Amino acid sequence: MGTALIYDEEMTKYKLLWVDPACKIEVPERLTVSHEALVETGMADRCISIPVREATDADILLVHSEEYLEGVKTTPYMTLEELQEFTQQYGDVYFHPNIYHCAKLAIGASLQLVDSVMTGKVRNGMALVRPPGHHSMRSAASGFCVFNNVAIAARYAKQQYGVQRVLIVDWDIHHGQGVQYCFEDDPSVLYFSWHRYEHQDFWPQLRESDFDSVGKMKGAGFNVNVPWNKVKMHNSDYLSVFFHVLLPVAYEFSPDLVMVCAGFDSAIGDPEGEMCATPDIFAHLTHLLMNLAGGKVCAVLEGGYNLTSLAQSVCQTVQTLLGDPAPRPANLGSPCKSALESLQCVRSAHRQYWTCLKHAADLPTSDISTKRIKLKEEKEKMFKGEQDESTEEKVWTQPPKRVTPPIRTAVVLPDGVTCPDQCKRFSSSADPDPLVVNKLRENYLKDGDDSNALATLSSLIGLADKMEKNEICSGLVLVRDVSMAMMCVVQHAATALSNRVLVVCVGDGKVQNYCSQDGKTLVVQFSSRKSEEEESRYYIPVCLKKGCSDVPGFIHSILGLLLPMGYEYDPGLVVLAQMPDSGICDSVWQQLIGLLQGLAQGHILVLMKEDGRACVGPTASSLLGNAAPSLGQLHASLPEDVEAVESLRHRLEGYWKLLQTTAAD
Repeated sequence: MGTALIYDEEMTKYKLLWVDPACKIEVPERLTVSHEALVETGMADRCISIPVREATDADILLVHSEEYLEGVKTTPYMTLEELQEFTQQYGDVYFHPNIYHCAKLAIGASLQLVDSVMTGKVRNGMALVRPPGHHSMRSAASGFCVFNNVAIAARYAKQQYGVQRVLIVDWDIHHGQGVQYCFEDDPSVLYFSWHRYEHQDFWPQLRESDFDSVGKMKGAGFNVNVPWNKVKMHNSDYLSVFFHVLLPVAYEFSPDLVMVCAGFDSAIGDPEGEMCATPDIFAHLTHLLMNLAGGKVCAVLEGGYNLTSLAQSVCQTVQTLLGDPAPRPANLGSPCKSALESLQCVRSAHRQYWTCLKHAADLPTSDISTKRIKLKEEKEKMFKGEQDESTEEKVWTQPPKRVTPPIRTAVVLPDGVTCPDQCKRFSSSADPDPLVVNKLRENYLKDGDDSNALATLSSLIGLADKMEKNEICSGLVLVRDVSMAMMCVVQHAATALSNRVLVVCVGDGKVQNYCSQDGKTLVVQFSSRKSEEEESRYYIPVCLKKGCSDVPGFIHSILGLLLPMGYEYDPGLVVLAQMPDSGICDSVWQQLIGLLQGLAQGHILVLMKEDGRACVGPTASSLLGNAAPSLGQLHASLPEDVEAVESLRHRLEGYWKLLQTTAAD
């Protein structure tokens, strides 16, 4: 399966016909620069092109009223003066004789994407559409939006394909109130939105855009609003919300389909958002969603008004959907105080609805640092002549070119074990480096001359070297002794490789010889036994009562501990070791592999014991970029596991800033 790209130049053929400062940024070039960037980078050719169709009246009426539809139908026949008069009944939108046609194409493109994904024609995809949709309400246009493309597509998926649960992720910088209103009493649709809010001072200036608007009746808890109360949010702020709100709730919800309101006005340089998150962050946000719903992800373009960052962000999103490794998540640090305040408020508001958030802290007791009165004071200072940094033109480097290694996954397997499809069997050169051989014999094979073990360890070292050179992306090695192999590759990395190494050990076993306090290695171990080794910044033992066999507890610790530390640590290589009798099931193992592939440009080296041959196929599948199977709706974690993980997170958040979930007083 591939990635769908849906685009039709016809949707560029309308524009603002009169002077309106609020609407002048919504221009046809938004679509053309996005598509041209995909063509120039060769990504358009790699995608499966799906033709656009016009939406029918029945499609539109899934969300909108018949009276509103009939009104929009008359716009192609209006004079300029009549269009202006029709427009005035709505807010921050404009009409054009061709906009009704384009709006039907935008819906149709979204529905074609859903059809393609749900029928298995493609794995995922993106629809480049115009006009956008997430502000449009049942009987009103709003915010450049005529019809609500994603809301209609979600209702269509439920009706046409019997989809039980839909996750809608709205990372546009404006609140998609139209989507919220459509599903606020519907527990089958989980709507998540982060948006510039500034305590109701930023458009659309709605009270119900705040963190405590959680949905109504049966839909209570299924509407998650994260208000940004200051501008200049960075990559760390965005990732923090994913780790500590969206992903835990999404995994508990277990969607059958993920829809993304892909607005890129939340990227740096945008005049609407005034944020500082760089385009490459959308590679990571996309990647983190791609193991939900069995990989069924449909992204639909919404906002984005800086033509440079818009095009770059679209390319980052599509390249990740295509399965290319994500770039290194550089320069991550502590979320800002305002972001942490919002995070704390959202988690507190939703802890009664989601078991994964039951441990969340109370609302902040001190005054929120960005209360509207303080924002008003800042604006008054600006008018007195002080320089407003937010109006300065933002400058950022172009995202680094993402080069996919010629070999996606290499395997080192014992004789008699079949090499999985699309993988390449790897072995060290016929004439290995004598120094390496002598070192292996001296340190790991003291009990005899075991040629098979020597060959495996030599291949393991050779594979790690090839991965550092980006000649191979990921690897799987079956070994007799996982602990020995793990020690071998970590010690080789410490002396011969230039990259930091994240070691993730799943299961019981001693790892004291793998740890370093110089930052060269970070070890996180998940087990059912309390470690005899002393916890430190670079050795993190996570003890779960039932070990890795308790799915909710394990997933909670992955999302709330491992990923934040891993992203902040930014390794060049991830070593993932499955110890004997780890108790982890294939689907959870695949989820872990998939999530970790967002690190180290996908350079993940998996170590398993030789008798784990049954797990070779699922492991190789995940390393090749295939989505992990859904885990189903997760029940509550064991109380002692929640307490242990939260206690560990509190102890470590002084070292690892992305573990923070509350604002310091």
